[in-house]
Amino acid sequence: MGAGVVATGGGNSAFTHLLDQNRLWYNNRRLIALHGWIVLLLITSSTNGFDGSLLNSFQSLSVWNDYFATPAGGRLGVLNAMQNIGSLAAYPFAPYLSDGLGRRPTIWIGSLIMLIAVVLQSAAQNWGMFLSARFLIGFGLTFAANAAPMLVTEIAYPRYRAPLTALYNSLWYSGNIVATWSTFGTQHINNNWAWRIPSILQGIVPVLQVFLIWFVPESPRWLISKGKEEKALQTLAYYHADGNEQDPLVQFEFNEIKSAIDLDREVSANVGWKSLIATPGNRKRMAIIVALAFFSQWSGNGLVSYYLKDVMVSIGITDSTIQLLINGILAIWNLFWAVLSSFLVNRLGRRLMFITSVIGMLIAFTFQTVCTARYQITLNNNAAHAVIAFIFIFYASYDLAFTPLIVSYTVEILPYSLRAKGFNIFNFVISVALIFNQYVNPIAMGHIGWKYYIVYCCWLCFELAFCYFMIVETKNLSLEETAVLFDGEEVSNALHNATREVRHEDYDEKTSDSGYTPTNELKA
Repeated sequence: MGAGVVATGGGNSAFTHLLDQNRLWYNNRRLIALHGWIVLLLITSSTNGFDGSLLNSFQSLSVWNDYFATPAGGRLGVLNAMQNIGSLAAYPFAPYLSDGLGRRPTIWIGSLIMLIAVVLQSAAQNWGMFLSARFLIGFGLTFAANAAPMLVTEIAYPRYRAPLTALYNSLWYSGNIVATWSTFGTQHINNNWAWRIPSILQGIVPVLQVFLIWFVPESPRWLISKGKEEKALQTLAYYHADGNEQDPLVQFEFNEIKSAIDLDREVSANVGWKSLIATPGNRKRMAIIVALAFFSQWSGNGLVSYYLKDVMVSIGITDSTIQLLINGILAIWNLFWAVLSSFLVNRLGRRLMFITSVIGMLIAFTFQTVCTARYQITLNNNAAHAVIAFIFIFYASYDLAFTPLIVSYTVEILPYSLRAKGFNIFNFVISVALIFNQYVNPIAMGHIGWKYYIVYCCWLCFELAFCYFMIVETKNLSLEETAVLFDGEEVSNALHNATREVRHEDYDEKTSDSGYTPTNELKA
């Protein structure tokens, strides 16, 4: 970890002092425009949240249950898992589209497929048609969800990169809110429009992205990797320095990205899927990424996220209106904590947030288990109310790290050459975990009830140990500098030597017009 200490000490001085302290997101029209386009990318996650919450809400609608013969057990598990089965089918193709065609075309293709799926789902006439739509939604979402967070990370102004990338997964709950409350509002419609209207609303984000995505700037890293260096420099300059290509920050970003990509090309290990496990640094990355993907779905959250109705029934809450109301309030609660946590990323750091999050989940889920058992044994209403309270506490803890950080941490610890493939593995593991969770949870709860919760209590203990020993702090480092924490001093020195000469030229000669004088530390 010696090289990591060096990176942390020098990483801040390498680029943060180049930032214009007066250039903030709200007082610069080009940053405002950039953040507007980033919002268009961030709401990709809301599409996922909408879809994840839709079926949860539909299960409380009598007209939906009547139309599809009240799915339960394995049949309900297959329905919930179908979206992720569609995602699995798209994973072999997603990284090649993101790296080959570019981030923007990949998002457009995914959004177009989702739009077709929404039409099919909204007009579903039978079980097979509904299932097919669920498959297509997952298939299209994989393309958009693979490219969108990477593009956010790669075009964001350095000061705002971490919180914006953290916001990506946090906005999952914005879709959750729309799906939950729209279904709450249509529950009293005594025909199939009670579920068709929320299904139609799922097409809002895909429509916006299909028509607007071409106005979003393409990733400078992707442009440089394809030999379009002039366009990459123009993009960085336009959004990060009001069009000044000689700005010290722009020159630093451009040269560091170019040097890192050139270095990746020279290292034969960074080619193909095998590269993900070819070096000790990459193996550690993948261990963390795979673990976080599993943890994000196997922490007990899947019980409430997809089977809230069953959880509510287990504590005596059978009224569909109350179930939908609790679901809707929980969605707003989750969005609040997830967004708040996103803006604390640079203050608290990744490691502290992950460890605190798991401790909070473990405590809350343990008490939730105890109170659920007490209610089922004694039928004590106070115990049922306590379960609801601990569900809210559990999600506040979950949202501290596992909502905002799992995507942002994954993309920032992966170097450019591995980012699309590594992030695809992350999404693949999430889908596998979800399929297992969505299929097994209703069956296990039906057979052993509250005792199934004990499994998650034990698993959370393992999560805590893993996060304590494995999570690496990456606070205040650029995407390129983060690689040093995993790859060690050798790669750090190679990148430093590759960029050192050009930095001296840029900062000593090209920036005199801007009035910037390099620090002694940078010249050293």
